[in-house]
Amino acid sequence: MPVLTLERVGQQYGSPPRHVVALDDVSLRVEGGELLAIMGPSGSGKSTLLHVAGGLERPTSGRVVLSGHDVGSLGQAELSLVLRRRVGFVFQAVNLLASLTAAENVSLPLELDGMRPRSAMASARDLLSTLGLSEVADRLPGQMSGGQQQRVAIARALIGGRSLLLADEPTGSLDSRSGEAVMRLLREQCDGGCAVVLVTHDSRHAAWADRVLYLRDGRLVDELGPPAGPERLLRRARV
Repeated sequence: MPVLTLERVGQQYGSPPRHVVALDDVSLRVEGGELLAIMGPSGSGKSTLLHVAGGLERPTSGRVVLSGHDVGSLGQAELSLVLRRRVGFVFQAVNLLASLTAAENVSLPLELDGMRPRSAMASARDLLSTLGLSEVADRLPGQMSGGQQQRVAIARALIGGRSLLLADEPTGSLDSRSGEAVMRLLREQCDGGCAVVLVTHDSRHAAWADRVLYLRDGRLVDELGPPAGPERLLRRARV
């Protein structure tokens, strides 16, 4: 069963004749363990696609299925539960809470889901250790580099065993070395079974993906294998 399915999804804002069509008849499937990159010019609908795919917006038309759940048939409470347990979001702005340490930021979703604080903290530290981030577990966001903050944000998005990670330009504000570290972490999560949908404008980062979809004016206009790049060649060499 696909982790994410979009069937003829449309999204528009406003009413004719002044309405804006952000997505137009978009269909796609994402399997577990797949890294799917979405590319396209500014205003093509990339971020809207992520918002609709992740249940943050209800589509004007079409159907969205998340881990077997038809989003359109869910009430708000049911949808919130599915999103909290199945879907993680990562954005260019990391949005870590400045007054909490890395471990406290990562444990927060578990606590909000009812886990006891001590157990949530133990799970957060275990995940940070697995992701190679033990050294920053007790640091505040202001004491971390941009790349470290983004990787902690990814850890927070993954905590609890989520099956789908939606990433909107997560490397946009990072230098090339930090961006590569973030992409390597995303790829490792796919290799472990998580599905990742990545919005990016950088072909070097799209080179880590299994497939690349191109959006223009809200429509999918092309689907290609990943562009050739050093990161992809290195990953192939390790397999």
